[in-house]
This record gives sequence, structure tokens and C-alpha cells, in this order.
Amino acid sequence: MMGMLYTSTRGQTEMVCSAHAITRGLADDGGLFVPQKFPIVELEDILNLSNLSYSERASKIISLFLTDYTCDELKECMERAYSKEKFSGFAAPVKFVKDKTAVLELWHGPTSAFKDMALQLLPYLMTLAAEKTGEENKLVILVATSGDTGKAALEGFKNVKGTTVIVFYPEDGVSDIQKCQMITQQGDNVEVIAVKGNFDDAQSGVKSIFADETLYERLKENEFALSSANSINWGRLVPQIVYYFSAYADAVKGGYINAGDEINFSVPTGNFGDILAGYYAKCMGLPVHRLICASNTNNVLADFFNTGKYDRRRDFHKTMSPSMDILISSNLERLLYHLTQGDAAKVATWMKDLKVTGFYNIDNNDLNKLQKTFFGTWVDEIETKETIGNVFRDKNYLLDPHTAVAWRACDKYRMLSSDERFCIVLSTASPYKFNVSVLEAIKPECASHNLDPFAALEQLQELTGIEIPFNLRKLETQKVLHNKCIEKQGMKDMVLNILNL
Repeated sequence: MMGMLYTSTRGQTEMVCSAHAITRGLADDGGLFVPQKFPIVELEDILNLSNLSYSERASKIISLFLTDYTCDELKECMERAYSKEKFSGFAAPVKFVKDKTAVLELWHGPTSAFKDMALQLLPYLMTLAAEKTGEENKLVILVATSGDTGKAALEGFKNVKGTTVIVFYPEDGVSDIQKCQMITQQGDNVEVIAVKGNFDDAQSGVKSIFADETLYERLKENEFALSSANSINWGRLVPQIVYYFSAYADAVKGGYINAGDEINFSVPTGNFGDILAGYYAKCMGLPVHRLICASNTNNVLADFFNTGKYDRRRDFHKTMSPSMDILISSNLERLLYHLTQGDAAKVATWMKDLKVTGFYNIDNNDLNKLQKTFFGTWVDEIETKETIGNVFRDKNYLLDPHTAVAWRACDKYRMLSSDERFCIVLSTASPYKFNVSVLEAIKPECASHNLDPFAALEQLQELTGIEIPFNLRKLETQKVLHNKCIEKQGMKDMVLNILNL
């Protein structure tokens, strides 16, 4: 079998192996790396996953894409990343909450968010990739975060030899717990900086640093190489494909669906990486009918899937689901590349239009193709709180705000489509990461109080009987180690300053 190669969504670079795609992060032409083809997984092989540990499931799926890694290398990486110590048991359990609806819990890792599913693995993949590509320069991992990626990257890469991790987060755009997780992060190779602005400002700043050729040469001369831990990095995205296959296998094993049945997934969506992994799983043969793209009040994606117009020229809303407070969804570029069957010139034009004018339009033919797989809808703040309260009261199951958005989006899809297929809702964070909002949703009288986030942890546990994750419980006593805050224009200078250049 020929090894898997990767090309850029903008078509101006040579094809590369997976190790190169992972160390580089972003393609030299500013595009994102995509696989040249999708390997097919037969139904029998999907069903056989149910007899395997999560690390074994991951090895089976990821080995199809990372063909320049040996089986033994991948096996060791997976076992270290998805150990029971890190994930307190099985890494991605499926919980069946009500008839024809299950929740895929992706938050049992060290930072209580789904980003651990990829970012506990990425450091191992990246370290090996550097060896395979002969990369001798020190890797500088740049991260823009809307809340969860930052902490997961810091935790994954802390004290990893040959790396420096620099995380930028929007000053007022993350939950109190998310912020506390980042600013107390230990490690001799980590830096955390608040940016005066929103996530899109931080993400655009990171992208502009990657695109700066003069800076690239300066770093190279000083033996540094830039890489990314955002989902623009293929090494971040590929582990997320695994849990779609894993969840399907478990749904069949549990007797909730028959082998071969098409099902739906409802995904809380911001930067479009999580739901794109589901699309890739469908391309590989997973029986997926619809992917429900669930947005909060920042509903740029919902509008796109309904109209074919992507328009970031709108008010930015800070919500109780901050990891979705995004108006520029980077990974959508990958979907557009596949939609147009690799028309990189068309994709590059759309991306240029988005940057220059703030919007682009796809034609009706392309939109119709998208709508066969994707359904876009959005959920406001009142609906989100109602959903958390209702599901807890009726089913004794506690949702975080992002998961609640996906749950309500599933309800809306069923109402509008009359499609009653089995649906798996992706749960992307522990409710304790957004404890104040969750507490107010299940006990509305708390909304009138100015709740301390750590007092809210205790109240939520007392009310629900659900244990506080240890990593969050210990935060209150952790020392603040990072308190820098900069204007968004100062991100490049901050990177240079950190690297002493």
C-alpha cells in the first residue's frame, strides 16, 4: 500500500507525508493540510472495534492516515495518551440518556474537555514526527484558544523536550474555571498570554505569525520552528475521527442500533474541527446520515448551511458556551476543499474574500451537496439554560452549556425534519467547567447572586451528587503563574520576546 500523502487546501505546496504535516501545522501557502484520499473502513471492521480498548481502537483508525509511523510506534503513542490514569477509565464512553438519544462523553481526560482526546496524543506524534523529518530546531507551539484548547495543549506539552508552548486566549472570552486552569499552569516550557479582544482576534494573530516569511526566516536562523496545536494541525484533527467510529461500535454492541443503520450526530461547533472529523468518518464508510452543526448565538455557521453565504460581518456575542464564540471557523476551509473536489483555486479565492470583504458565497449546487450531510441550526442563551434544566430534571443527566446547545439542536432537527433516527450528542466538556452557568440553569434563584466559581463547584456537587473532577477541585489553591495581557497587535512581539529574539 502506498503511504498517505497530504496536500494544501490552497494548492500551492508540494504533497508531504503526515510527519511533515504534523510538525509544520499550517501549509506554507497558508492553507490547511488534507489527506489525498480517504481510506475505507468496512462495517465488519467497525463492529470489531467494540471488543478493543480505546487505545487499540485509535491505533486501528489513525494508522490508516499516519502511514509513515510504524504500528509499534502508534501502539505506544496510543497507550500512553489514553491510559486509564489519564482518562480515569475508558476514554470516550457513550451514555444512553433517553429513547434514540445518547451522549458521547469526551471530557474524562486531565483538563475535563474534549480537546484532551487529541492533545494528550499530539505531543507523542509531534516528537516522533520531528525525528522522522529531521527537524532539529526547537518547536514553538503557537495556540489560540477559545477556552479548552489552551489548557489541553499546555497540559499535553508541559515539559516536553524540544518544545515551547505559547497560548493566547481572549481576556474576557473564557469561563472563570477555564481561565484559572490556564493561568495556574505549571511547566518550564509554557507561556500563557491574555489578548484584549475575542477568539477571532487571537486566531487571526496566530495565523498572521505563521504567514510572516520574515519572521519564519528569523526563527529558522535562531534554530526555532513554528507549529500549531490548534485543530488547523492535522495531528490534532485525526485523533478526533476515532471517537465517531468508537461510539457507533458501542451503540451497536449496546443494542441501540442495528449494524449498518445510519445514525445522526449532533455536534456543538465553533472552529469546525470536531464536526469535520465526523464528516471524515462518514467519508471512510461510517454509516452517518446527518451531522447536525449546532451553533450558539454566534450563528455564522448555521446561516452558512442554510443560505450558502459565510458572513463574519456581524456582532460578536459572549455567551455561556464560550468555546463556540467564534465567527471565523478555520476548519471549514477543509470541508470546502472536499466539496469542490480539490478546487484549491476556488477555495483560495473564498478565503481571500473572507479576509478582505468579510464574506463569501458558494453556489446553490455546492450548497445542496452540503445540505445532504449537514444541518445547521442555532440555540440562544435562554434555550441553552432551559435545556440544561429540563434534561437534569427529566433524565437526571447534567449537560454543560456546549452539550446543551447540541442537545437542543438535535431536538430542532427532529422537529423540522421528522427524522427520528438514533442520534449521538457529542458532549465536549464537564458541566463543572462552566459551573456558574450550569448551577443557574438548574437552580434559577442562584442567578441573582454573584457566584464565586469555586463556591459554585461545591454547590453544584451538593445539588447533583456528581463528583467534582480532581483537576478542577484543586484549582482554588493553585498559584497564579501567568498574568500577561497584551493588545492584539502585540502578539508577534510577545512571541519574539518569549524566545529572546
